[in-house]
Amino acid sequence: MDKLEGSGSRIQHLVSSIALRAPPIPNNNQSPMPNPQKSLFLAAKGLAPSPNFKYYALMDYQLIEYLSECLTPERKELFERVLELRTRYLTVVLEDIFQPQNASAVLRTVDCFGLQDVHVIENRNHFTVDREVAMGASKWLTVKKYKNTENNSLNAMKHLRRQGYRIVATSPHEGDTKLEDFDLEKGKAALIFGTELTGISEVVQNEADEFLKIPMHGFTESFNISVSAAIILHHLTLRMRANPAINWNLSDEDQAAIKLSWIKRTLKRSDLLEQRYQELKNEGKL
Repeated sequence: MDKLEGSGSRIQHLVSSIALRAPPIPNNNQSPMPNPQKSLFLAAKGLAPSPNFKYYALMDYQLIEYLSECLTPERKELFERVLELRTRYLTVVLEDIFQPQNASAVLRTVDCFGLQDVHVIENRNHFTVDREVAMGASKWLTVKKYKNTENNSLNAMKHLRRQGYRIVATSPHEGDTKLEDFDLEKGKAALIFGTELTGISEVVQNEADEFLKIPMHGFTESFNISVSAAIILHHLTLRMRANPAINWNLSDEDQAAIKLSWIKRTLKRSDLLEQRYQELKNEGKL
């Protein structure tokens, strides 16, 4: 984990270097213009700003640059490399998983195959992470939980549809599709994995847009959930990244937001650094 070395001189270095590179942020009375912080962020990645990128957004790109100065070069390079292959084109939904080992193994698999989001539905069972199994994977993932209503599964599917996902239940069903025949070009897919004993709920069975199955040729009727997730994600991500017709990469805005969350989780007392950044910004020193 990266450590902040020193305080006074280090902060002064941060202030000086960032102030030289980042133009001041205009106030609300000024005419909108392309975000200079975003331009700076893209330039740091070696990318030219998109000619149609959004005007001032809520993302504070200057804060990312500020905090990034506290990372080692190796950590910076690792973040950039992982972000380039991260995706939200596929996402995983875990419905009422009971065993912490299984849930944690799926999180580890999701991270290893470059997916960013996991949606957790808690109807009867509380979602618990086994740290030894997950190996820190949850630190790098965006985990959204659905647990506050009587219709958690239905609410999760509605939310995902609003995000442009088709709901794909990973369970044998009439009219299901074999894994190797699954149409990735059709659009983003939310892959739902059900509880260990009974599989997906009746709600998911009734509301799913598609059903996906892994062909099996033995006596046992199903794989363990963590094994199923690994097989499906390996197969689909391999095909997805090899298909130039699929726009699976993260947007610049998503990359920036995820990078900021990773930086905050990496640095010790990042809250103090962010507080100092806001003070300097309010004083007009950034």
